[in-house]
Amino acid sequence: MKISTKAIVSNSEMIKNYKACRERAEDLGKIFILKNNQPDAVLFSMTEYERLSVVIEYIESLDEKAVEKFMRSLPVNGDMKIYTIGQLRNDIKLEEALAIISTEEYDLSLSPLVV
Repeated sequence: MKISTKAIVSNSEMIKNYKACRERAEDLGKIFILKNNQPDAVLFSMTEYERLSVVIEYIESLDEKAVEKFMRSLPVNGDMKIYTIGQLRNDIKLEEALAIISTEEYDLSLSPLVV
C-alpha cells in the first residue's frame, strides 16, 4: 500500500489538532495516525467511509467460498486496477453459472433442434 506523507499524522498531532486532521481526512479521504512511529489508526472522511462500507457489507454478505475467491482475485503486488462492485457481482455470478453448467449433464437428444 502506498501512503502519501501528506496523509500521515502523529498521535500527538491528532490530539492537539483534531479539527485540522479531520479536515485533512476530508480532503484526502483518509489519514493514517502513527503512535511511536508505527501505524496505529486510520481516520476516514464520511464520504470515504460510506464508499467503503458498501463494499465491506457486500463482501460480508458472501459465503465463505465466494470471499476466498474474491481474495484470490486481488492483485498481489502493485498490479492495481479499478474494479467496481458491479463488476465484482457480475464476475461472481458468471463463475457461479459456469460452475453449475460444468457440473450438469445435458441430454441433447431431448432438446429441440432449431434450424
